[in-house]
Amino acid sequence: MRRMALIVQKYGGSSVADAEKIRNVARRVAETAKGGHRLVVVVSAMGKTTDGLVALAHQITPAPDPREMDMLLATGEPVTIALLAMALHALGFKARSFTGPQINMVTDAAHTKARIRRIGGERGRAALDAGEIVVVAGFQGATEDGEITTLGRGGSDLTAVALAAALDADVCEIYTDVDGVYTADPNVVPDARKLERISYDEMLEMASLGAKVLQSRSVEFAKKYGVPVHVRSSFKADPGTLVTREDSGMEEVVVTSVTHDRNQAKVSIMRVPDRPGVAAQVFAAVADQNIVVDMIVQNISRDGFTDMSFTLPRGDRARAAAVLEEVARRVGAEGVQHNDRVAKISIVGVGMRSHSGVAARMFSTLSREGINIHMISTSEIAVSCVIDDKYGELAVRALHEAFELAGR
Repeated sequence: MRRMALIVQKYGGSSVADAEKIRNVARRVAETAKGGHRLVVVVSAMGKTTDGLVALAHQITPAPDPREMDMLLATGEPVTIALLAMALHALGFKARSFTGPQINMVTDAAHTKARIRRIGGERGRAALDAGEIVVVAGFQGATEDGEITTLGRGGSDLTAVALAAALDADVCEIYTDVDGVYTADPNVVPDARKLERISYDEMLEMASLGAKVLQSRSVEFAKKYGVPVHVRSSFKADPGTLVTREDSGMEEVVVTSVTHDRNQAKVSIMRVPDRPGVAAQVFAAVADQNIVVDMIVQNISRDGFTDMSFTLPRGDRARAAAVLEEVARRVGAEGVQHNDRVAKISIVGVGMRSHSGVAARMFSTLSREGINIHMISTSEIAVSCVIDDKYGELAVRALHEAFELAGR
């Protein structure tokens, strides 16, 4: 990396969980600044602050208003940025903290899962030009008319990558409680192996399919704007995993990783009239609630009726079921069923584009373990199955072994 690089660093909640950890982050930031680099540091709320605020809201009401949730959740990060700036001052460095709205992070009005429209960044550039370390609150922004918004779970990753793109940074370093991207969750598969490099497409699939290292929208942003992302440990100086453009060597590996997502629910609309426009009504109702649907399966029509099933985040299931009950009555369907005890298991690898038999090997492995598959979806570089939640970890370990991911 060249001298006087512009580096964006992001530290998650576990890295700034208490005063001592904030001082540790300040010391790490200071070491980078001593190398002559210009720094933007994005931080999350301290520890489990956001989880605590969510729990507090649900003590008040089972269905908090999304706008008021954003007002509540956006209070966590300002505490961290002020404390980190103070810690840097104590080390003799100039630093200035900014909330998302202050750094001009402009979003749409989709409360609790807003999308970035633009970043002004003028105040950040001015602070950098003045020789200051810029400390920014992740996860939050504001609409054009000043309504506070948040960017969804993992939104601080998105803040960091978006700032790196807007400021034309040399690299975006994501510091977390793991030291890189692994072939599977090391908590589930003890012999999972850390990857030195991974393509944007593979990381995007992994993030969207349940890997919790990076938020999927942050990877989308990084790919779109060509931002190199380096996933590193907050607690060790070891090199992590570089998320970057695909190169020819990456296709030699058929499967790169196994992911699992337990935050899934399955919703089925039973005996839906099989006529044009019904599916549009069903999914328009879900979209109006800003709910993202994943796998969709429609059965073969019998007697003019069909069953329609799809998966979605478990936390959105209750809202989806409520609006779909009304849609089911309107279109003449039999009713709505749901299952919160499912998990999504996926294999990911750019090498799938040029190798056959990958899906068959996955299905055979699950069959040998006595695991039934509810739903299947595929992309160019991933195969995903919905299974009973209780078999999730068993499936991950079996697939990791079947594709020999530990021994390369």
